[in-house]
Amino acid sequence: MKTIVLISPDMALMSIIEKMLQDCYRVVAFKTMQAALDYIYNSIPNLIILDVDLDDHNTITILSNLKEDPIFSQLPVLAILNNSEPTSFQWENLLVEDFLWKEEITKELITRTELSTIRSERMIEINPLTRLPGNISINKQIQDRFDNGNEFAFAYADLDHFKPFNDYYGFSRGDEVIKVTGRLILNTAKGIQPKDSFVGHIGGDDFVFIMDFNVIEEAAEEIINSFDRIIPTFYDSEDRERGSIQSMDRQGNIKQFPIIALSIGITHNRQRAFTHYGELTEIASTMKSNAKHHKGSCWQMDKRQNLP
Repeated sequence: MKTIVLISPDMALMSIIEKMLQDCYRVVAFKTMQAALDYIYNSIPNLIILDVDLDDHNTITILSNLKEDPIFSQLPVLAILNNSEPTSFQWENLLVEDFLWKEEITKELITRTELSTIRSERMIEINPLTRLPGNISINKQIQDRFDNGNEFAFAYADLDHFKPFNDYYGFSRGDEVIKVTGRLILNTAKGIQPKDSFVGHIGGDDFVFIMDFNVIEEAAEEIINSFDRIIPTFYDSEDRERGSIQSMDRQGNIKQFPIIALSIGITHNRQRAFTHYGELTEIASTMKSNAKHHKGSCWQMDKRQNLP
């Protein structure tokens, strides 16, 4: 079921909207935009419905800051406005995809909500499981930073021993591991570098994150430490105590597999000149492969310089 974050200080209006949408959507309600931010960052919704006064500069500023982030720029917002709002308002200051007047809610809300979510899914490339940007957005982020002459670091992360876990416990539990991993990487990256960091989901159990060079090692270390604390909770108690499960490898052989680990490979353009995103991702992938040779979760940074 798709999730909608509803933000309104009007409890009566909130109740009407929740009743109208509850059969088709999971509605999570908040009184203010500020109060909703933690939830939005932790569980990216499919749509925000925002009851906003055009004179409420604080809410509009918070929304603008959220939408300036490349991860949340693609999150659709449906604004609900009073019919008495000023006609002279500069609409480019309100970063929403659609709006409706309060008096139209009973007639238009369901249709506008459906159109907003469908339009977003058609126009924006996001992973349906984690709600994180996918390959097109990732490649664009890298290339734009090259073109603008930005110095940055790029990390490629994936899970070790995930397929045996997925086969053993089933896709439902496997999907939960993927979602938790995505949220963990996102929250850590944004917690350490709120501005200009980026997190993407390539697909499956592969993720990337882009940060400033001077903070990415701290982020990788924190991500791994948090991951290693959380991941054992996804195992049944006897498997957790044993530290392994018995499952089938890719060749069809029954083997013992340890607890899922996270491997991260990092590179950057501080000492190496790249012109295309493919060059960067190839080196990060190599560093990730090197990290996989170590037992348990591990990250490795590429510190080589350009060859003459």
